[in-house]
Amino acid sequence: MNATAAFVKMSPGMDQQQCIIDTHHSTINAVGKEEPGQGEGQKRLQYMLKDGSCPVVFRQSPGEWSLFLVDIFTTLVEIRWRAMFLIFCLSYILSWLFFSLLYLLIAYIHKDLEDPDTDPCVQNVRSFTSAFLFSMETQATIGYGFHVMTENCLVAIAVVTMQDLTSCFINTVIIGITVAKMACARKRAQTVGFSSCAVVHPRNNALCLEWRIGDFRGNHILEGTARAQVICPVTHPSGVISVTYQDLDIENRNLILVTPASVVHKLEPGSPLYSLGPEGMTQGDFELVVSFTYTGDSTGILHQTRTSYTLGDIRWGQRFQDMVWLGRRRYKVDYARFNQTTWEQTPMVSAEEIDRRRSVAPTAVSVIRSQQLFSRSSRTFLRSLTDVAEEVIQEASL
Repeated sequence: MNATAAFVKMSPGMDQQQCIIDTHHSTINAVGKEEPGQGEGQKRLQYMLKDGSCPVVFRQSPGEWSLFLVDIFTTLVEIRWRAMFLIFCLSYILSWLFFSLLYLLIAYIHKDLEDPDTDPCVQNVRSFTSAFLFSMETQATIGYGFHVMTENCLVAIAVVTMQDLTSCFINTVIIGITVAKMACARKRAQTVGFSSCAVVHPRNNALCLEWRIGDFRGNHILEGTARAQVICPVTHPSGVISVTYQDLDIENRNLILVTPASVVHKLEPGSPLYSLGPEGMTQGDFELVVSFTYTGDSTGILHQTRTSYTLGDIRWGQRFQDMVWLGRRRYKVDYARFNQTTWEQTPMVSAEEIDRRRSVAPTAVSVIRSQQLFSRSSRTFLRSLTDVAEEVIQEASL
């Protein structure tokens, strides 16, 4: 038994049974064939992974880090949480240390460390530890206790004011970045996903490429736009790699994901996938990158989710299972069928070959008809010639 056969079963319907294929774990009827000797480590590198990330590593030239510092807010929003937590701790600890050194320097200049009987700038600040505690109490606004500011030093009062302003600035930046990271569009994009494969099947007497989009959270999306591009990497003899991008014309581009929707591309003349057949593409390999840009109704933030399909992710002669039906009071959606397909009778040739055969058929019919007309006219001419000959013979006999 094939390993993928475990993911193919028959539907339990009473009237007619359908073969249900779990495309999330099966590669039955995938377009293209694996080349001999192509192992797991020799697979073609994808331009975009299934989760929407790109396996691209940028080599930074000297001096480019200044660009990240110019756009520091975006840089802090995009860093990992552990790095953000480290920056959070260091920003407060370093500010406490900096101002504690200033308070200790003021106490040293004012000679509060030598003569405890004089009126100090800050009471009970006699060492670095006491200066650090006073700095932390000032910036955290937890209230003064044993260490208290006096009116004897205007410089110390100015430093306290400066520390309060610095504390407000740090709090604003840290809270703003934390909220921006929590509301990041990437997390919402994980709840809007594409089907694990794309299918090719007849639709309105034409071959169509189709894939699914669904909102797993269930919140209605205000507005969404689907897009698809065919990416073809080309390696030149010199070793230089160039990438070409071609947009696909898709139906029902603007969507509202109340229920899962299917995005359809018709394989017709002018389409980059016009020559796509069960064995792959005649022009070479490609990668289909699809995206869905939308606005959520909860936050009003613009999001984008994306994925890619290679030749191995396209199923020929299959269609998606129906997953929406009408209940008593509302529509019901079964997301367990989101990645399930079933067989559908489909020509095992490309759309280009189908159109070529259709164009050849009328020509053959016209040739046959012309031959039939020619044979009919020939027979009519022979009959008329025979009649004339008979009349001449009769006149000669008379």
